Amino acid sequence: MTRMIDPGIGGAITLDELVEALETTPFDPHDEDSFAALGPFLARLGRNRDFLADRAIAELKTRCAGQSAANSYGAQVFLLRPPNGRFVLRANFWPSAADGIVQASGTAPFVYGMAHDHNFPFLTYGYLGPGYWSDYWERDPACPHEPMRFTGRRRIEPGQLMLYRMCRDVHAQLPPDAFSVTLNILGSHPSHRWIDQHRFDPATGEIAEVLTTAPSEGLATIAAHLGCGNGLDLIDHLARRHPHPRMRATALAALAAARPDCSQALALIARAAPGHPALDPSAADRPRQSCANPPGGPGDSVRSRDTAA
Repeated sequence: MTRMIDPGIGGAITLDELVEALETTPFDPHDEDSFAALGPFLARLGRNRDFLADRAIAELKTRCAGQSAANSYGAQVFLLRPPNGRFVLRANFWPSAADGIVQASGTAPFVYGMAHDHNFPFLTYGYLGPGYWSDYWERDPACPHEPMRFTGRRRIEPGQLMLYRMCRDVHAQLPPDAFSVTLNILGSHPSHRWIDQHRFDPATGEIAEVLTTAPSEGLATIAAHLGCGNGLDLIDHLARRHPHPRMRATALAALAAARPDCSQALALIARAAPGHPALDPSAADRPRQSCANPPGGPGDSVRSRDTAA
């Protein structure tokens, strides 16, 4: 279950002071205790009851020029500091089911009810309102084929601080009883773009869909379909030599899709992955390998899709 963090008792700070603290504090986003230690800094910003309204007013005066230039998340997210390679700072808006925007657009734009994990860790602080509700599950990322385990429903209360653990905590957010706002510190690392984010089926507890992709995965597919011999050579290299298993799998899938009847493409697949289903369609129906000995470790995937975190 998500980890509750002691928010501490430090006084309110400004956004710039939080940024300075994060930039001068060494931390490892892959070390749970190291990243959790940043939580009290976020809580101190949360005790500043004016900063978010001041920034929202300033954005409105410029017709949201700053958000338009840097915010790729959509209207639910107010970007406080864009990605810098180590962290992202943002505020999230959570309308209630009775709010006009939900009445007009439904719950899908706010990802309410969708069980998902995250391919990065993040800290969240209850800043305004009663807080959104969530159903929580826990999974072992080392055993991706084991069903997740339900751990309960609760909401993030005002002033509470929580750590969402990368690839381990799964949640389905539900509308709050009244409009609410949370503050986030997202941990960043170059490896995160190659770690899968998933949507889960709560009824079975199993992975229903892979949500993430990297730009190079789409380019690999284009190269396989349109690149002729030069493209096949490149995709062959990616399929055999790329350091990440997901990109290798993507390259193999691109070869199989683009040249299903091409002896050259099948020969490349045979060299890179002799057991690929493109060579033996019956292989696709064979039982999956046990999570006790996963084929390539956490993060393996053949298909993926972009989504906001």
